[in-house]
Amino acid sequence: MATLTSFMPREHGATAMLLIPFFSAAALARDWRWAELVTLLAAFSIFTAKDPLIVLARRRWIWRQSRPESDTARTWVVGEALILAACGIALATSWPPWTLAAAGTGAIAFSALAVFVNVKNLQRSTLFQIVSAVALSATALAACLSATGAIQPWCWQLWTLNSLQAIAGILVVHARLEARIAARKNLSSEIHRRPALIACVVLLCAAAATALTGERWIAAALLLAGIGYLYDLHRQKDSASLQMPLKSIGLQALALSIAYALMVIAGLW
Repeated sequence: MATLTSFMPREHGATAMLLIPFFSAAALARDWRWAELVTLLAAFSIFTAKDPLIVLARRRWIWRQSRPESDTARTWVVGEALILAACGIALATSWPPWTLAAAGTGAIAFSALAVFVNVKNLQRSTLFQIVSAVALSATALAACLSATGAIQPWCWQLWTLNSLQAIAGILVVHARLEARIAARKNLSSEIHRRPALIACVVLLCAAAATALTGERWIAAALLLAGIGYLYDLHRQKDSASLQMPLKSIGLQALALSIAYALMVIAGLW
C-alpha cells in the first residue's frame, strides 16, 4: 500500500531547478525576510503536489476505479492545499495583490499543464520540457520579491540565465535517454540530439555576447555549461558511457549546475 512518503519528489534534477534559482536570488538580495521561508514552502508544496494530482487525474479519467494510492494521493493533495492556503494568507501581507494573484494563476496553470501532459504520456515533449525549465526557474523571481519587496532588474537576468542552463540540461538528459533506447534497438538517435545541440549553441553564443559586454563571470558560467553539455553529448556516442548509472549522470549534472550558479552569483553580485 502506498504511503505518504511515496509522493516525495524523486526527480532530483527538477528539484535542483526549483531550489538553485531560489537560493541564488536569496543570496543576491543580500537580505533576509520571513516571507522568503514562506515562499520556499509554497514553491515546494506546489512542486510536490504534482504527482498526487496526476494519480487523482488518472483515477478520474483512466483507471475509473479506486486504487490504494488514490486515497493517499487525496490526503496528500488536501494537506498541500492547506499549506498553500496558509502561505497565501501570509504572503498577502507582504506581496502586492496583483503579484500574488499572478503567481497563483501561473502556478495553477503550470500544475494543470503538467498533470495533463503526464496523463496523456506526453511528458517527454520537448516543448513541455522547455516550459518546465522556465517555470521552475521562476522561483528566483519569487525569492527576490519576498526578500526585497520588488523584482529587481538583476533578477530578470538571473531568471533568464537559470532558464537557459536548465533547458540545456533537460534536453541533454532527454538525448541520453533516447540514445540508450536507440542503442538497444540499433537505431539512430541523431534526431533527438538536435534540440540539445541547439541549446548548447545558444549557451555558447550567449557566452560570447556577455564576454563582449564585460560580464566575465557570467560569460565563464555560460561557457562552462555549454562545453559541459557538449561533452556529455559527445560521450553519448560511446556505448560504455550510455551504460553509466543515471544516478551518476545526475550527480555530475548537479555539480555542473551548482558551479554554474555560483559563477552567475559572482557575476551579478
